[in-house]
Amino acid sequence: MSNSNNVIILVARILLAFMFVYAGFGKLTDPSGTAGMVAGAGLPAATLLTYVAGAFEFITGICVLVGFQVRIVGWLLALFCVFTGIVFHLPTVNVPDFPAAANGWINGLNFVNFLKNITLAGAYIMLATNGAGLYSLDARRGAYAAA
Repeated sequence: MSNSNNVIILVARILLAFMFVYAGFGKLTDPSGTAGMVAGAGLPAATLLTYVAGAFEFITGICVLVGFQVRIVGWLLALFCVFTGIVFHLPTVNVPDFPAAANGWINGLNFVNFLKNITLAGAYIMLATNGAGLYSLDARRGAYAAA
Protein backbone atom coordinates (compact mmCIF):
# COMPACT_ATOMS: atom_id res chain seq x y z
CA MET A 1 0.00 0.00 0.00
CA SER A 2 1.36 3.43 -0.90
CA ASN A 3 2.42 5.96 1.69
CA SER A 4 -0.31 8.38 0.56
CA ASN A 5 -2.97 5.69 1.12
CA ASN A 6 -1.65 5.14 4.63
CA VAL A 7 -1.91 8.86 5.31
CA ILE A 8 -5.51 8.81 4.05
CA ILE A 9 -6.30 5.85 6.33
CA LEU A 10 -4.81 7.78 9.26
CA VAL A 11 -6.96 10.84 8.47
CA ALA A 12 -10.03 8.61 8.10
CA ARG A 13 -9.33 7.00 11.48
CA ILE A 14 -9.04 10.40 13.13
CA LEU A 15 -12.36 11.48 11.62
CA LEU A 16 -14.08 8.19 12.53
CA ALA A 17 -12.74 8.34 16.09
CA PHE A 18 -13.81 11.91 16.84
CA MET A 19 -17.53 11.24 17.22
CA PHE A 20 -17.16 8.32 19.59
CA VAL A 21 -14.44 9.88 21.76
CA TYR A 22 -16.53 13.04 22.09
CA ALA A 23 -19.87 11.28 22.64
CA GLY A 24 -18.42 8.70 25.02
CA PHE A 25 -16.77 11.39 27.13
CA GLY A 26 -20.06 13.29 27.26
CA LYS A 27 -21.99 10.24 28.44
CA LEU A 28 -19.40 9.51 31.13
CA THR A 29 -19.34 13.07 32.47
CA ASP A 30 -23.07 13.87 32.16
CA PRO A 31 -25.23 10.79 31.58
CA SER A 32 -28.60 12.42 32.28
CA GLY A 33 -29.68 13.30 28.73
CA THR A 34 -28.70 9.97 27.24
CA ALA A 35 -30.16 8.07 30.21
CA GLY A 36 -33.49 9.77 29.46
CA MET A 37 -33.31 8.57 25.85
CA VAL A 38 -32.41 5.04 26.99
CA ALA A 39 -35.34 4.99 29.42
CA GLY A 40 -37.60 6.41 26.71
CA ALA A 41 -36.63 3.50 24.45
CA GLY A 42 -37.87 1.13 27.14
CA LEU A 43 -34.47 -0.28 28.08
CA PRO A 44 -33.80 -1.13 31.74
CA ALA A 45 -31.12 0.40 33.99
CA ALA A 46 -30.87 3.53 31.85
CA THR A 47 -28.10 5.24 33.80
CA LEU A 48 -25.99 2.09 34.01
CA LEU A 49 -26.46 1.43 30.28
CA THR A 50 -25.48 5.03 29.56
CA TYR A 51 -22.23 4.62 31.48
CA VAL A 52 -21.54 1.32 29.71
CA ALA A 53 -22.25 2.90 26.31
CA GLY A 54 -20.10 5.90 27.21
CA ALA A 55 -17.16 3.72 28.22
CA PHE A 56 -17.60 1.58 25.09
CA GLU A 57 -17.71 4.63 22.81
CA PHE A 58 -14.77 6.36 24.48
CA ILE A 59 -12.51 3.29 24.56
CA THR A 60 -13.32 2.11 21.04
CA GLY A 61 -12.94 5.68 19.76
CA ILE A 62 -9.46 5.87 21.27
CA CYS A 63 -8.64 2.46 19.75
CA VAL A 64 -9.64 3.71 16.30
CA LEU A 65 -7.71 6.95 16.82
CA VAL A 66 -4.43 5.24 17.70
CA GLY A 67 -5.03 2.24 15.45
CA PHE A 68 -5.21 -0.49 18.09
CA GLN A 69 -7.16 -3.69 17.39
CA VAL A 70 -9.13 -1.92 14.66
CA ARG A 71 -10.15 -5.12 12.91
CA ILE A 72 -12.07 -6.16 16.04
CA VAL A 73 -13.12 -2.65 17.10
CA GLY A 74 -14.37 -1.86 13.59
CA TRP A 75 -16.81 -4.79 13.70
CA LEU A 76 -17.94 -3.86 17.21
CA LEU A 77 -18.59 -0.26 16.21
CA ALA A 78 -20.41 -1.33 13.04
CA LEU A 79 -22.77 -3.47 15.14
CA PHE A 80 -23.16 -0.68 17.69
CA CYS A 81 -24.07 1.81 14.94
CA VAL A 82 -26.71 -0.50 13.46
CA PHE A 83 -28.16 -1.34 16.89
CA THR A 84 -28.37 2.27 18.08
CA GLY A 85 -29.69 3.39 14.70
CA ILE A 86 -32.55 0.91 14.86
CA VAL A 87 -33.36 1.32 18.55
CA PHE A 88 -32.95 5.09 18.96
CA HIS A 89 -33.26 6.71 15.53
CA LEU A 90 -35.68 4.61 13.51
CA PRO A 91 -38.74 4.79 15.78
CA THR A 92 -41.18 7.66 15.34
CA VAL A 93 -40.91 10.38 17.97
CA ASN A 94 -44.04 12.11 19.22
CA VAL A 95 -43.43 14.87 21.73
CA PRO A 96 -46.65 15.65 23.58
CA ASP A 97 -47.90 19.23 23.17
CA PHE A 98 -45.60 19.85 20.18
CA PRO A 99 -47.21 20.99 16.94
CA ALA A 100 -47.43 18.32 14.25
CA ALA A 101 -44.92 20.22 12.10
CA ALA A 102 -42.38 20.25 14.95
CA ASN A 103 -42.79 16.51 15.51
CA GLY A 104 -42.40 15.99 11.76
CA TRP A 105 -39.19 18.02 11.79
CA ILE A 106 -37.85 16.04 14.77
CA ASN A 107 -38.66 12.77 13.01
CA GLY A 108 -36.93 13.95 9.87
CA LEU A 109 -33.77 14.72 11.85
CA ASN A 110 -34.06 11.42 13.68
CA PHE A 111 -34.20 9.56 10.36
CA VAL A 112 -31.11 11.42 9.15
CA ASN A 113 -29.37 10.16 12.30
CA PHE A 114 -30.51 6.62 11.44
CA LEU A 115 -28.98 7.00 7.97
CA LYS A 116 -25.79 8.42 9.54
CA ASN A 117 -25.51 5.37 11.78
CA ILE A 118 -25.97 2.95 8.89
CA THR A 119 -23.41 4.86 6.82
CA LEU A 120 -20.93 4.84 9.70
CA ALA A 121 -21.44 1.08 10.04
CA GLY A 122 -20.21 0.78 6.46
CA ALA A 123 -17.14 2.87 7.23
CA TYR A 124 -16.32 0.75 10.28
CA ILE A 125 -16.75 -2.47 8.27
CA MET A 126 -14.31 -1.04 5.73
CA LEU A 127 -11.88 -0.25 8.55
CA ALA A 128 -12.33 -3.73 10.04
CA THR A 129 -11.61 -5.44 6.75
CA ASN A 130 -8.69 -3.23 5.66
CA GLY A 131 -6.95 -2.60 8.98
CA ALA A 132 -5.51 0.47 10.61
CA GLY A 133 -2.82 1.21 8.06
CA LEU A 134 0.89 1.70 8.51
CA TYR A 135 0.58 4.64 10.94
CA SER A 136 -0.98 2.74 13.81
CA LEU A 137 -0.25 0.79 16.96
CA ASP A 138 -1.36 -2.34 15.11
CA ALA A 139 1.45 -1.79 12.59
CA ARG A 140 4.01 -1.05 15.32
CA ARG A 141 3.19 -4.30 17.09
CA GLY A 142 3.28 -6.27 13.83
CA ALA A 143 -0.48 -6.94 13.69
CA TYR A 144 -1.08 -4.93 10.53
CA ALA A 145 -0.95 -6.59 7.17
CA ALA A 146 -1.93 -4.62 4.07
CA ALA A 147 -5.16 -5.89 2.58
